[in-house]
Amino acid sequence: MKLLRSTFVIGGLTAISRVLGFVREMLLAAALGTGPVANAFVIAFRFPNLFRRFFAEGAFNSAYIPLYARTLEGDGADAARTFVRDTLSVMIVVLAVLTVAAQVFMPAIMRLIAPGFLDDPGLFEMAVVFTQITMPYLMLVSLTAMMGGTLNAHDRFALSAAAPIALNVIMVAVLLLAPDDPATTGLWITIAVPVSGLVQAGLLYWGCRRAGIKLTLRLPRLTPKVRRLIVLGVPGAIAGGVTQINIVISQLIATFQDGAVALLYYADRLYQLPLGVIGIAMGVALLPTLSKRLRGGDEAGAADTLNRAIEISLALTLPATAALLAMPGLLVEGLFQRGAFTEADAVATRLAVQVFAVGLPAFVLIKVFSPGFFAREDTATPMRFAAVSMVLNITIGAALFFWIREFAPDRGHVGLAAATSLAGWVNAGLLGFFLARRGGFAPDRRLLSALPRLLLAAAMAGGAMAGIEILRAEIIPWALDSRLLAAVIGTGIGSLVYAVAALLVRGVRISELRSAFSRG
Repeated sequence: MKLLRSTFVIGGLTAISRVLGFVREMLLAAALGTGPVANAFVIAFRFPNLFRRFFAEGAFNSAYIPLYARTLEGDGADAARTFVRDTLSVMIVVLAVLTVAAQVFMPAIMRLIAPGFLDDPGLFEMAVVFTQITMPYLMLVSLTAMMGGTLNAHDRFALSAAAPIALNVIMVAVLLLAPDDPATTGLWITIAVPVSGLVQAGLLYWGCRRAGIKLTLRLPRLTPKVRRLIVLGVPGAIAGGVTQINIVISQLIATFQDGAVALLYYADRLYQLPLGVIGIAMGVALLPTLSKRLRGGDEAGAADTLNRAIEISLALTLPATAALLAMPGLLVEGLFQRGAFTEADAVATRLAVQVFAVGLPAFVLIKVFSPGFFAREDTATPMRFAAVSMVLNITIGAALFFWIREFAPDRGHVGLAAATSLAGWVNAGLLGFFLARRGGFAPDRRLLSALPRLLLAAAMAGGAMAGIEILRAEIIPWALDSRLLAAVIGTGIGSLVYAVAALLVRGVRISELRSAFSRG
C-alpha cells in the first residue's frame, strides 16, 4: 500500500526530527526550567511557529496540493509552473508585510497573546524582543511549506518531512554551546529560530530544483487560480490548525499563572511526538492519495483508503496514549527533570501530560478526517467545526483555569489541558459524523473488527506500564540510576507488550503488514 509506505517514510523522518526535538527540550528545560526566560522564549517561539503548523503541516497544502495537482494533470507542466510562480510571488509580498507589521506592532500584539506578562515589565519586554527576532521565521517556514507542498504533489515527501530536522540540529548545537546565564541562552536560541528557517527554505529550494521544478518570481498578481487558493486556503488554515489555535488560547490564559506557559509547553512536547509522527504524517500522505482517487471517480477506493488510514493511525496512536496515561511520571522525569527543571515542575507537567493524552486520539483523527473534506475542495466545513471547537475551548478552559486556581493556585494549567482535549474530541466527532453523512466515510467491517482488538491490546500495554510507573523508584537504580534510561526501558517494555497483544488478539496481522509493504 503506497499510502502506508509514504506514511512510514514521512513518519520516520518526522520521528527523527521529534527525537532531536526532545533532545532540544531536555537541554532547554535544564538550562531555563520554567522560569521567566523560558516563558518569554516559549511565547516567542510559538507565535511564528503557529503559522508553521497552519502551513507546513497540512492546512496550506490542503488547498494548494489539489489545485496544483489538477493544474499539472489537466493543463500541463507549463501551467503548473505558472501557478507556482504566481503563488510564490504573492506569498513573499504578503508574508513580508505581515512580518514587518508584526515586528512594529509587537508590543500591542503581546498585550493580546500574553496579557498576564503585563504584571512583570521585564518579562513583557523580553517577550516582545524575543518575538520580534523570531518573526522572520514566519515567512521562511511558510515558503518552505509551499515548496514542500509542490514536492508532495509529485509524491516526493522525504525532503519536506526532513526539513524541520534543521531547526532541531541548530537549536541543539546552540544550547550545547550557550553559557550558563539564562538570559544569554534565551537570546541565543531565539536567534537560532530564524537562522534555522533560512536553512530549511534553502533545502526545499534545492529539492525543487533537483526535481526539475523551476521557482521564479514576477510582480504579484491575483490570478483566478491564486484567488481560488486564497478562498480555499484561509478556511483550511483555520480548520487544519485548530489544535494549535486551541493551544495558543490556552497559552494566553496560562500567562496569568507563574510558569504555566512553560509547563504546558513541555507537556505539549510529549504528546506532539505521536501526533507528529502519526497524525500529521498520515494527513500529509493521505491528501494527495484521496485527491487522485476522487479525480478518477474512485469513490470506493477513496473510502477504503480513509478506513485504512484510520486503522493504521489508531493502531499506532493507542499505545502512545496508553503510555502517556499510565507512565507520565517516568517519562517527564526522564526527559526533563535535571538542572533548572525541578521535581515540582515534573509533577505539574505530569498532570498536564495525562490530560492531553486523553485527547491524543482525537487530535490524530482530526488530521485523518480533514483530508476527506480538503480533497473535495471543501475547507469551509472543517473551518466551521474548528470555530465551534475554539469557542468551547475558550469558555471551558477559562472557567476551569480560574476555578481550579481558587483551591490549587499552581494547577490551573491542568484545566486548560482538559479543555483542549475536550475541544479536540468535539472537533473530531463533528468531522467524522458529517463526512459519513455526506457519503465520504463509512466504517467497514475490517475497521470495526480491528478497533476493539486494538483497544484491548492498548489496555494490556497500559497495565504493564502502570506497574512500571508505580515501581519506578525501584526500577531507576537498576537503570544505572538514570531516569532517562528507565523511561526508555519502560517505553520499550510497553511497546513490546502492545505488539505481542495486538498480534494475539488479531488487531494487527503480520500478513496484512507484509502485503501492504509489498504492494505498489
